[in-house]
Amino acid sequence: MGELVSLSRARKARKRAEDAAQAAANRVAHGRTKAEKLAERQARARQDAALDGAALGRPGED
Repeated sequence: MGELVSLSRARKARKRAEDAAQAAANRVAHGRTKAEKLAERQARARQDAALDGAALGRPGED
């Protein structure tokens, strides 16, 4: 005779595995770490500062 298996435990284990796979897919598709977000924000700030510093002026400003 085969091993006894609790169907509710098997169902819950399968659901946990599916949820973990979905979470991993969402992290890949949408997620970035806090460090990545901060690095991008700092790079954008440096780029904006460099562009503002190189500006010759706007037409109409005296």
